Amino acid sequence: MHVLGEDMAAKPKKDPLATLMALPGVGKATAKKLSDAGIKSPAGIVKAGQKGLVKAGLSAVISKKLLSIVSKKKTAAKNTAKKTATKAKTTAKKAATKTKAAAKKAATKAKSTAKKAASKSKAAASKATAAGRKVAEKTVKENDGGNKVKTVKSTDGRKGKTLKIPRSVKDMAWFRKK
Repeated sequence: MHVLGEDMAAKPKKDPLATLMALPGVGKATAKKLSDAGIKSPAGIVKAGQKGLVKAGLSAVISKKLLSIVSKKKTAAKNTAKKTATKAKTTAKKAATKTKAAAKKAATKAKSTAKKAASKSKAAASKATAAGRKVAEKTVKENDGGNKVKTVKSTDGRKGKTLKIPRSVKDMAWFRKK
């Protein structure tokens, strides 16, 4: 059932006693004393110091012990954070090194492939040129004047020579097979 004035989206508030009781050596009675004094978190314990804890109703020995526990937890948390940061940096450096190596390898492979392609195309061009040259030489050899039009002296009394024109393609020199 919905009560007027109640915010449905509001998060339930965390119990300050539970936060304090999570610390080793702090029971319900000690947590209650600290909470009544306005100390509701480990940070509040550090802020209050030994004098503030004694004013809250704790003995000097217990307040000293509680401060050392909280400071140890803080130090442990800082150390953990430092270790995590160091691991993250190391992992990032390794990843960067691997990436650089992979990029370098890819560039080298690309260069090698380009060189191979260039040498293959050069060889193909050279081969084509040689084949063309061979065909040209063969053509020149075969046509050593055999394709010249023959002239014959005129038999009808005209002066000069008359061209002999082939009757069909088969009579042409280039068609004749040897």
